[in-house]
Amino acid sequence: MRRFVLPLPLGKTLPLFVETVGTTIEANRIVRTEGYPHYHWLQTVDGEGRFTVGDHAFPLPAGSGVLVPPGVPHIYESAGGRWDTAYLTFGGPAVPSILQSLGLTEPAPIHWEPDDSSPMNGMIDEMMDRLESDLDLFGLNASADAYRFLLTLRQHWRSGNRAAIIRGSERLRPLLDWMEEHYSDAEVGLEEMQRVLDMPISTMNVLFRHTFGVSPYAYLIHLRLRKAKELLIGSPSLTVKMIAERVGFRDASHFVATFRRKTGLPPEQFRKLYE
Repeated sequence: MRRFVLPLPLGKTLPLFVETVGTTIEANRIVRTEGYPHYHWLQTVDGEGRFTVGDHAFPLPAGSGVLVPPGVPHIYESAGGRWDTAYLTFGGPAVPSILQSLGLTEPAPIHWEPDDSSPMNGMIDEMMDRLESDLDLFGLNASADAYRFLLTLRQHWRSGNRAAIIRGSERLRPLLDWMEEHYSDAEVGLEEMQRVLDMPISTMNVLFRHTFGVSPYAYLIHLRLRKAKELLIGSPSLTVKMIAERVGFRDASHFVATFRRKTGLPPEQFRKLYE
């Protein structure tokens, strides 16, 4: 068993910070009636576990894991015999938007190839090896490793999921291209989106959530914020009010509130990071 608990500088929070990372043999039934205070990733290294979240129980064989958001009650235990696991707990103001963009928002099992062909099988050990060889006083290297871990997870989960996402993105491509051209129009709504795809709004919502993990309107907001970040960094002469108008917000106060809620920083402070 190996375990690392990462420190955070007093009074500061990274956009994505690691609390703990480790491997262990799960010998007891873990019941968390109030969930865990941070995001909790748990994967099977060897053996098989059983994970319950809400009314859903599912097995966790080798080559699978589950990511549970903060505060979500859950239970996990060995399915019989020895169960070796790896885990990562993390948080930070940027995590919700990162997970939304990667489609990792549901506490459901994620699968990949259990043999050595998938980098998922050794990433936690690699993170711990780096922590052993380097004194990461502020958790910066661990934060970078956690971000790479999430990107790798999104890239290498089982091809069946990836194929479904690819099919969904192909069906949504006309609307995605249309959004790129019309995101600056504050009048854009679900009816305009529906007309582009020529499908019922309910079907469009389901397809978006299955493909991207968010609703069509949430995707549009994410697109507007991405364009706003580009302007904040690349056009320092533009005021926050001007940027808000250019990316489709009706007023600057709504833009500032949304930007801060989604990124953890107000626009001006975000801009200063790149000065």
